[in-house]
Amino acid sequence: MRSFLSTASALLIVLVAVLTPLSALAVWVDREIGDTDSYVATMEPLASDSRVQNAVAVRITDEVKKRIDAYPFQESVESLVRDAVLSFAGTAAFKTVWNTVNRAAHTAVEDALAEGGDSAVSIDLAPVTERVKQQLADENVPFVDQIPVEHTRITILESGKLGTVRDVFHGLRIAGLWLPLATVLIAAGGVLLAVRRMRALVGLGLALAAGAVLLRIAVSVWRGLALDDLPPDVDRPAAAAVYDALTATLRTAAWWVLAAGLALALAAWLADRRRPARAARAARVARAA
Repeated sequence: MRSFLSTASALLIVLVAVLTPLSALAVWVDREIGDTDSYVATMEPLASDSRVQNAVAVRITDEVKKRIDAYPFQESVESLVRDAVLSFAGTAAFKTVWNTVNRAAHTAVEDALAEGGDSAVSIDLAPVTERVKQQLADENVPFVDQIPVEHTRITILESGKLGTVRDVFHGLRIAGLWLPLATVLIAAGGVLLAVRRMRALVGLGLALAAGAVLLRIAVSVWRGLALDDLPPDVDRPAAAAVYDALTATLRTAAWWVLAAGLALALAAWLADRRRPARAARAARVARAA
């Protein structure tokens, strides 16, 4: 019986190591990616990121280059547009517009992850282009009336290339917050079934630490795969900034769980080592009495 309980306890604790990163991902999917306000709040700091600002400026300038024939002033007009976009990107108004376009894009991101399809998910930069066009018009820049406002977009996701990621997202979305709860119950069961509970707590702490390491590795691996699979016209530095912003809470969670797991393992190990000494002192006191 003791052998059976020890084996069952060990298996449950090992399972905790596997479920820990999945639980973190489930909470992330439910609370951050699945919630519009949280998604917009996560993307908001990118409005001040120079990589994103540069990508927006390049995209709008490229669209202007395709639509306007201002020879021999082509380069001057393009330079003015680019400078105007970068100037607008440093204002509070740009942050407001950035939040608005990301709120509109969130539904498309969810649909791409949940349902699939072969279309690209993009952010509509029309509100930014409209503000820049107005700014240039106020400065009496020539050819400004030819600047296109529609169809100026920046791709953030290729929905046709998600494959396994979509399946994982769908599964985690279904699991929701039940998966973290199940992980807690399994961890408690692993400790309660153990013959030597302090040692089980040491194992649980190490399992949590191992799960945190797995989560951190997964985030890094997915980052490389996501950036390597980007279309050639997507700005990689900006895409990296978006990915890092979206996964920032996962990286933070990994470090916290790692620290908590190691602290639990160390505390339980020290407590387990003190038990024989306490037992010996108690025996000496009993004999002396």
